[in-house]
Formats: sequence, structure tokens, C-alpha cells
Amino acid sequence: MIKYLPQMTSVVLEEIPGKVSLAIDVSNCPMRCPGCHSPYLQTNIGEELTTDIIDELIADNFGVNCFLFFGEGQDDSTFLDLAWHIRDNHPTVEVALYSGRTEVPNTYWRVFNYIKVGPYIEKLGPLNHRTTNQRLYKVEGHKRVDITHLIWERGVDPNVKK
Repeated sequence: MIKYLPQMTSVVLEEIPGKVSLAIDVSNCPMRCPGCHSPYLQTNIGEELTTDIIDELIADNFGVNCFLFFGEGQDDSTFLDLAWHIRDNHPTVEVALYSGRTEVPNTYWRVFNYIKVGPYIEKLGPLNHRTTNQRLYKVEGHKRVDITHLIWERGVDPNVKK
């Protein structure tokens, strides 16, 4: 079972470049990154995420062209089924994942259009810092294209001197 926090669901513009993303927080994160910005997501809280809920969320958020999972829980099979449901039933909506893993299973690269990998390491900073260890990839066919620089270019990172 995959659980999410309905009250934290929002439309975001900055996490996936050029996309209007419907972002949901998935609980039961196994990563336990020191300095995590959302440690409450390490617990198994929230409501069950189902295909019916996904369909309703997409229908209620006109103009969204990306469904972004912040986290993946600990039930890979159900998680992948939900992602495939979006791909199969909402062809105008791309699917994205922000994972704290260093590497995700190969099956993830077949269903997601965008994947952010890498645990949060406080001294290296978040994804929008040039010093980060995290990487955002766009999946193009069988290729993984690193588009992390597009996150950096949106604003000035105060920790980097030009």
C-alpha cells in the first residue's frame, strides 16, 4: 500500500522544468537522511493512494501536465502500478519521481519521464544548489539526460561564486 498526505498535495511550477506538476507527498520513506526537510514522511501516515484518487486529482487540477511523486514509500509493486496507471490513462500527463535513493530500480526508468535521485546531504545542499549530489534526469527513450542544470539556472545559488 502507498500512502500520501492529501493536505500536502499542491500544484508546483519549479520542481520539473517547464512543467505544471501536481505534487503529492508519499509517506513511509526509508531513507532517514540527516537534515531531511520533511521527517514526518518517514512514518507510515496519511491515506491510501489509489488509481481512483489519482484520476480525481488530475481531473480536479486542470492544466497539470506532470504528476510528481515526492517519495515512493516501500511497496514498489503498488507504486509502479500507480505510475503505470497515469501513463496508460492520462497520456497528456507525464510522471515524475523525487527519490532519495542513490539509484532506483531499472523498472522505474521505464515508467517515469523524470527521476530525481540522490539522498539529501546537508553540506552539499538541495537540488537547486550547484554543489548538490542530487541529480534530475529526463528519460528520453532509453537515455537518461541529466537536466539538473535547468534547476540551477532558474535562480542564483548564493553558495556559488561566479
